[in-house]
Amino acid sequence: MMVFLYHRAVGFVRGDLCVKCRGGRYLCGLSYCPLLVRQAAAPFRQPPPKELYGSSPPSVFVGRVGYPKVRLYPSSPPEVGDTTPYENPKEWLHMSLERFLAMRLSLYRGAVVLRVEDAARPPRLLQDVQLLALSQRPVELYLQFRKPPRGVYFSEYSPPMGPSAPAERVEVEGTPALPRAAEKAYSDVDLKAAEAVVELYRHGLEVAYISRALSVGALGGRRRRLVPTRWAITAVDKIISDHLVEKVKDYPEVDGYYLYARRTVGNLFIAILAPSKWAYEWGEAFEPHTVWNPGGSVEMELDYELYGGRRDYPEIGGCYYAARLATAEALMRMRRQAAAILWREVYTGFTAPTGVWWVRENVRAMYKDEPARFDTLEEALEAASYLLKIPLERWLTMSRIVHLLKNRLV
Repeated sequence: MMVFLYHRAVGFVRGDLCVKCRGGRYLCGLSYCPLLVRQAAAPFRQPPPKELYGSSPPSVFVGRVGYPKVRLYPSSPPEVGDTTPYENPKEWLHMSLERFLAMRLSLYRGAVVLRVEDAARPPRLLQDVQLLALSQRPVELYLQFRKPPRGVYFSEYSPPMGPSAPAERVEVEGTPALPRAAEKAYSDVDLKAAEAVVELYRHGLEVAYISRALSVGALGGRRRRLVPTRWAITAVDKIISDHLVEKVKDYPEVDGYYLYARRTVGNLFIAILAPSKWAYEWGEAFEPHTVWNPGGSVEMELDYELYGGRRDYPEIGGCYYAARLATAEALMRMRRQAAAILWREVYTGFTAPTGVWWVRENVRAMYKDEPARFDTLEEALEAASYLLKIPLERWLTMSRIVHLLKNRLV
């Protein structure tokens, strides 16, 4: 009798394939093993607890449903100790997808309903959660649920999270450890939110930390607001990259055509830096049966900006600004400006919605490798064509920056 495993992305997977694969050959076509994810997360999710005591990494999520009333979710795995890997994108980049997903889906969330303007004069509970969110080390958290937590959370923007339920009690225990720069920004009600974001970045705090601080309403002037997490992530990527791009524009142009590439599980990232004033484009191609493309043909999106920037939000979404931030950081290290062409290919089997951190950290890692250097754009594109799976011609029909460079319009 044939046994089948149901997976939401691909439907039913034959059990005999699982026996042959044993989580190592990915015969089902996925880029991770759903059985391993299920098994790794099982000790944390069976049975659903009525209460939880653990070390929050720290982790706090702010939903957007019901805005301007939102749900605030302080979160923790059911373990005590060093849980910082649960909220560290730099570590996630070096994990298998199985381990990453199992870890993130082990975060239990207790929901508290607040109005976004409560951040201006936060009640005691919100103050405690704000300090938890600003801590640089894990903080003990007690959650008592009104009913057993259920479900999981996947998003294009935020990393996955585990079960949730309304919280009857939330108690933050221990003493959060705030960086001096964050403590100063938290107490300065005359410092605008965008200025606080840049200031924290200048002091070496990571974007994941800064977006969490913005989300819980710990930054800004006297009219602070809770910000849904998905909005805060993109806002921080944009604010910081805007700041860096303005500095990049003062540098000389790169002295040739630089080709970068990074191949990782189910993905290829390509970047070409061309001698020009600042310009930028981000394109994505999704093969069939990938995250966000369940159909039967390749789907492609692309958006761009020129030297003057853009006034509207790119339709392609938050990954645009995540990759833009990584690109601006790379140019700052080089002390150069360029026209940056970035393309991402997502291959069949990559079905896990990981969040925009996946793009930001992979593009950061890509720029740390030594590039191939060429004298002409045509040479760089020809070299890229040997790496790309989607025909170069399809990319060129989408690309605005390549067209402008070829016609010397940027």
